[in-house]
Amino acid sequence: MARIAGIDIPRDKRVVISLQYIYGIGNTLASKILKDANVSEDVRVKDLTEEELGRIRSEVAKYKNEGDLRREVALNIKRLMEIGCYRGTRHRRGLPCRGQNTRNNARTRKGPKHTVANKKKA
Repeated sequence: MARIAGIDIPRDKRVVISLQYIYGIGNTLASKILKDANVSEDVRVKDLTEEELGRIRSEVAKYKNEGDLRREVALNIKRLMEIGCYRGTRHRRGLPCRGQNTRNNARTRKGPKHTVANKKKA
């Protein structure tokens, strides 16, 4: 496995797909990194030379990813919670903060159903 930004990327996949295993690198940024590093998107990771890997590593290092990006996102959410804004209170309660309906759905954020007593209508 090739190691880029502290992550072991899959060997048998195309480079453009493998780079997306790094937190903070999506499809567009992966393509841009490979273009700047002068590496073809179609080549497999196992077929890369050490020189090409070095160029990719140096291009990836120019962007904020993995630990630094995770820390920044966590600090942003913590700041929202501390100032007590609407989005911060939604994060604190574990509810969606982007305006989704919560009466029937939002199970991903709310977790499994908890039955409330005397909720039936007669």
